[in-house]
Amino acid sequence: MLFSGTKLSDLSATSILLILIGFLSLGASIYYFMDLAAGVLADQKFAIDQAAFDFVKATSFQGIDPILKVVTQAGSVILITVASLALAVYLLFFSKMSRWVGIYFIVSMAGISSLTALLKSQFGRKRPEFMGEYHGATSSFPSGHSAGALVFYAFIIYLVAISHLDKKWKWPINIFIAVLTLIIGITRVYMGVHFFTDVAAGFLFGLAWLLICIIALEITLWHQRRRQEDKNPKYEKGKNVLATKD
Repeated sequence: MLFSGTKLSDLSATSILLILIGFLSLGASIYYFMDLAAGVLADQKFAIDQAAFDFVKATSFQGIDPILKVVTQAGSVILITVASLALAVYLLFFSKMSRWVGIYFIVSMAGISSLTALLKSQFGRKRPEFMGEYHGATSSFPSGHSAGALVFYAFIIYLVAISHLDKKWKWPINIFIAVLTLIIGITRVYMGVHFFTDVAAGFLFGLAWLLICIIALEITLWHQRRRQEDKNPKYEKGKNVLATKD
């Protein structure tokens, strides 16, 4: 558990700052998503969308398409679904972490898939005209590709962050995953299947949903640890609940 074995009085100024940043990120994600959503509902044209497409046309070069196809597949529905099932099985049956971690991972992935599908059906935004040979089967806003990739890969970042890996490995691994996630979103604009604001909204909505799931998970793990301490007086106080299967 990220904050296991601590009391409120033990929180340092840095810890409190990180918690505040988390809640501010959640609030900002929801606020800016709602702002973009209001503009889409009003059929507003965003200057940044056209600027993004202009930038793509100005910087595109021969041979980029095969690279984009490979990178964008890292956020494809098929790959994310298969990888999510594999990770869920590992977390539930093979990992030493609490099974609640696996359960909340499933909730986060199933939730973002269902919620983005619902939002797409409600907004019904048409795909960009600048689509080339690529196409999308659903409406454009928000980008489900970006939202799903963010929740999946950012949850892995969370798992790495709370793992027992040495810090010298945590930072490069998580930076690589974060950059990959960002590039996946960029490919959606570069390939012309989404507006920039679709991708931005997908990232914002995915981040908000992920933070809600992780906060709920942390609260659940904290209660689980307290329950174990109450039931078993010999239970090691402050023991990392991630290492239990109850």
